[in-house]
Amino acid sequence: MKVVLPNDTELELPDGASGLDAARAIGPKLAEQAVLMRANGETRDLRLPLVDGERIQILTTRDTADPDALYVLRHSAAHLLAEAVRRLYPGVKVAIGPPIENGFYYDFDFPKPISDGDLEAIEAEILREIAEGREWTREEVSRDAASARFAAEGEPYKVELVDTAAGDISLYTQGDFTDLCRGPHLQNAAPIKAIKLTSLAGAYWRGDEKNAQLTRIYGTAFYSQADLDGYLERQELAKARDHRKLGPQLDLFHLSEESPGSPFWHPKGMVVWNELEDLRRRENRARGYDEVKTPLIYDVEVYKTSGHFENYREDMFFIPGDERSYALKPMNCPGHMLLFGSQLRSYRDLPLRYAESSTLHRDERAGVLHGLLRVRHLTQDDAHIFCTPEQIEDEIFGCLDFAATLYELFGMEARFELSTRPDKKLGTDAEWDFTENALRSALQRRGIEHVVNEGDGAFYGPKIDLHMTDVLGRSWQMGTIQLDSQMPKKFGLTFMGADNAEHTPYVVHRALLGSLERFIGIAIEHYGGAFPFWLAPVQVRLIPVAEPHRAAANALRARITAAGFRADIDERDDTLGKRIRDAEVEKVPYTIVYGDRESDESLAVRERGGGQSTKSVDELLTEFAALVAKV
Repeated sequence: MKVVLPNDTELELPDGASGLDAARAIGPKLAEQAVLMRANGETRDLRLPLVDGERIQILTTRDTADPDALYVLRHSAAHLLAEAVRRLYPGVKVAIGPPIENGFYYDFDFPKPISDGDLEAIEAEILREIAEGREWTREEVSRDAASARFAAEGEPYKVELVDTAAGDISLYTQGDFTDLCRGPHLQNAAPIKAIKLTSLAGAYWRGDEKNAQLTRIYGTAFYSQADLDGYLERQELAKARDHRKLGPQLDLFHLSEESPGSPFWHPKGMVVWNELEDLRRRENRARGYDEVKTPLIYDVEVYKTSGHFENYREDMFFIPGDERSYALKPMNCPGHMLLFGSQLRSYRDLPLRYAESSTLHRDERAGVLHGLLRVRHLTQDDAHIFCTPEQIEDEIFGCLDFAATLYELFGMEARFELSTRPDKKLGTDAEWDFTENALRSALQRRGIEHVVNEGDGAFYGPKIDLHMTDVLGRSWQMGTIQLDSQMPKKFGLTFMGADNAEHTPYVVHRALLGSLERFIGIAIEHYGGAFPFWLAPVQVRLIPVAEPHRAAANALRARITAAGFRADIDERDDTLGKRIRDAEVEKVPYTIVYGDRESDESLAVRERGGGQSTKSVDELLTEFAALVAKV
């Protein structure tokens, strides 16, 4: 058999050779450092056999930043965690332990509760295992044998996993611990040079609140101590920027158990909100969108027509009526379908672009609510474009260009992901072929690099998901551009074509900021609360030195606000130093201290970050105008 290497050369191997055999054939050093294999772009355990003609790549301990190389390292670290916990806590039951973004976790059913203080001892036991040496072996067994084994070990969660698993059953063993696992895993524990257990959390077995609550231990691992130190430093920075802390501190919003998952927006928070809304409306107008408003509550039959009842009802709020059942809308698309269908349409009307920033409600579980990032009450910068097949590409181009403009404005790097048909979908494969190819072609013709996320499309169509990287290097899924041939058909939407025949339109579902709540949460953390001038709730803080200076400071404030900028005045009797420090803590872009020497021709101006200067009022207003003109 032959396989193809990354440099396009062929490597001849015996039939049934594994990825590790291929590494050995290339060289002993590669085999020693190998951690994982990619075969035709898919990750695979080194121990598994190759297929004739496959294109392979061997990842090694040198690929320290490769997501797949980190994935396998952290997967093996999770198994070391399970081994350590079983040794330290006799009678514990193990559940599942996957790698996740930035780390791993493992769920346990402890005989007695543990606390964060216990993590240090568990971590020390893992380090002892690594120092002692661990190698992973893989075996495939029958379902009955695996079930019997875990039943004998008193592991009920593993028995349930075996009984419900699809496909072959494989086990991985290191030390005295054997786990049900598909892999992949490291050859041995030597590449794990740094590991840290980070926190504890509660988690329901299989994510179902009706099941037992388990203890989840989170951790992370790296190929070097320097990488772990850098990660922990970034985590500390992220804690300082946490929007759940900064939001109330900056008087933007608060969350309350009186209405879980529904933020209360304060006046300063509404300034940020309205600036984003103004930006949305301005850019929509410039791009030919029409603003619409649709109802909040619909008959459940509408969602049965759209497909949301079948595919999304677990996340919807329902309202029982006397004779009919209703639901709060979780998305705007069904309402926009009804709006389009309310009149006869011609091909001359298309493309028709509806935009709506409307309140939506989604019944998120309490355990997944997270500040502004995961809420039940949300507002999305939504739009739906009704178009002909010939107009699809230009409309997708328009959405991509719109997204690029927005993300550049916020100084965030965009990353694109093409999500294809899920297993549970509406329509035929031929219809999905067309819509997927349309999105793929638009990305390619724009020269946009992207990755393919197989099977993660919406139930009605494929999508381009837009991810943004913030100042800390964290990636956030933000907007989405979806192409739909199903929902307009289900609503019976048509337009009269140039051939005097009825045709079904295609619909582009488009949200670029995503939900405003989530976007503001991310923006707070991206800027660390120090919003750019145009977005800052208070742009200028005036501080009169003493009571005799208050009248002049108020007159200056009136002049600044009359010019269209947001200014307030701090007339408290606190010391000047404290008031200046408070302006810094509140991250106000400009602070003007007004005393005996200040006048319209000479103002003492302090800029956020420490810069100080003397400017006239006219110079200052010109500077402010230049800052907002960039938006």
